[in-house]
Amino acid sequence: MRHSAPAFSLLELLVSVAVIALLGGLILPAVQATRNSGAAARSAAQLRQLATANLSYLSDNGTFAPGSDRANQTRWHGKRIGRSGGSFDPTQGYLSPYLGKSRTISICPLLSAHSLKGASFEQGSGGYGYNATYIGGTPGESFLPARPANVPNLSSTLMFATTAFARSGGLQEYPFAEPYFAPMADGTPSFDLQPSLHFRANGRALIAWCDGHVTAEKPSRLGGPNYYGGDNTENLIGWVGPEKENGFWNPNRTQ
Repeated sequence: MRHSAPAFSLLELLVSVAVIALLGGLILPAVQATRNSGAAARSAAQLRQLATANLSYLSDNGTFAPGSDRANQTRWHGKRIGRSGGSFDPTQGYLSPYLGKSRTISICPLLSAHSLKGASFEQGSGGYGYNATYIGGTPGESFLPARPANVPNLSSTLMFATTAFARSGGLQEYPFAEPYFAPMADGTPSFDLQPSLHFRANGRALIAWCDGHVTAEKPSRLGGPNYYGGDNTENLIGWVGPEKENGFWNPNRTQ
């Protein structure tokens, strides 16, 4: 005589589905957080690589790498081939010889998950920006990079950071970490700059300081001027640290 196997009641099925959904809701955020932490660790390693490359450039040349040349053809992360409108080669920048066989920096693993839209002169930086105002240049001499004597606060002066540029069509790479304002030769403010620090590492920006160590920093302010239709606040773009004297960007600040 056959006995039929006991079947789940509708209530038991509903309870099982609810438990599975609950477990999924608990597990998926943890998996995502683990992935984000791994991506942040890889991004921090790439920032250390950039800082090490710049310190090697300093050892060989007596100055940090220039942010760009006077013609704005060669930058720290590549070179425009030909005149205006020519292609941009990310293997011909000032730091390229110090970045291994590829001569390039890989795209930030935290940025690849975002919407990068459109080609631009800014591509090739990997989503990292250089403190060209004070390290790749100096106030009043924007194409004259800093010497070690000009940077007394190595451990608290920003060298590179995670950056992005917000436009109406989405994000783009941006190769400079812009301070609060453009300084005149005597250090006084000239005009406000558009922010570029991107707080994409779980709400923090990754920063490589001038002594080579890397930290994750919360924003002091999000938003600010945007002249190309992008929303800096929505895209987590802003600044870190104090505004006075351009804060962490300025190695000669008094406070």
